[in-house]
Amino acid sequence: MRKWAIAGMLYVTIVIVGFQAYDKWFADEKSTTAQAGMQDMGKMKNKDKKDNMETMEDMGSSDHGSEAAETGAHGEEGSHGHDGGSSHSDGSQVNAFVYNDKDNIKIYLKDKAGNPIDDLEVNHEKILHLIIVDEQLQKYYHLHPERTGKGEFTIGKLLPEGYYKAFIDIKPKSHAYAVEPVPFVVGSPVVNTAAHGHSLVPDTGFTKIVDGEKVTMTVSSFKAGENVKLSFDLDRTNLTPYLGAMGHVVILDEYGKKFLHVHPSNDTEPIFETTFSKPGIYKIWAEFQQNGKVRAFPFVIEVTE
Repeated sequence: MRKWAIAGMLYVTIVIVGFQAYDKWFADEKSTTAQAGMQDMGKMKNKDKKDNMETMEDMGSSDHGSEAAETGAHGEEGSHGHDGGSSHSDGSQVNAFVYNDKDNIKIYLKDKAGNPIDDLEVNHEKILHLIIVDEQLQKYYHLHPERTGKGEFTIGKLLPEGYYKAFIDIKPKSHAYAVEPVPFVVGSPVVNTAAHGHSLVPDTGFTKIVDGEKVTMTVSSFKAGENVKLSFDLDRTNLTPYLGAMGHVVILDEYGKKFLHVHPSNDTEPIFETTFSKPGIYKIWAEFQQNGKVRAFPFVIEVTE
């Protein structure tokens, strides 16, 4: 009996110790699991927070990207507009065509799309001044064709056979315009390569006589880039305004490319002011109306550096 009592006590002791050990292990495991769970939950929360932050950043980046794209679009549109603005200042928006048939000289003014341009301002009593010179800059004509249609002008001027350049002086109301030479041919002239080009020789004196009328020109400077005053001494007793001014001066460079149409500095004196941007040889035609007749007095000067 004693042995059985001792054995029973040992069994109870082992059971109690084992239960306590199990209970402690389970509690530790539970605590560890709970801590791990808490850590995992913390990690999940941190991950969610990070994901949310990344999502917010992505959303922010997306918003900035959209804004940048929109800004870029506006920028391109602005640049396009600027390019459009630059095109106004870089060249002419008017194409001028000159056609000579057996009876008339016809001029056509069109925009870049081929539409007629007819919105012209009156400039010194005319809406169009037509200056024509021959290839050697010896012949000179200042004409005023009549409007015969929208963007169309005609004049019945018969020119000798030859090669010519026309300069169409107009002021469009809503188009940028720069006067440029328009070559054209009258008749069927014989091609003479030796006659092509210029042969201008600067004048040694600046007094000219045309139809018995004498005009002397005084040039204040022959330097390129400086303000130049052209003064003319002539008989003023029979001088009358021509096209709203006391004279007109047309200037071409020796190659017939650079065109200047200069009007007097005031309403009473034949004094003109201009600037020669580059050195070279220039031909000047000074037009005055005396006794009701218009005469062009030609001068050739050399402008230096």
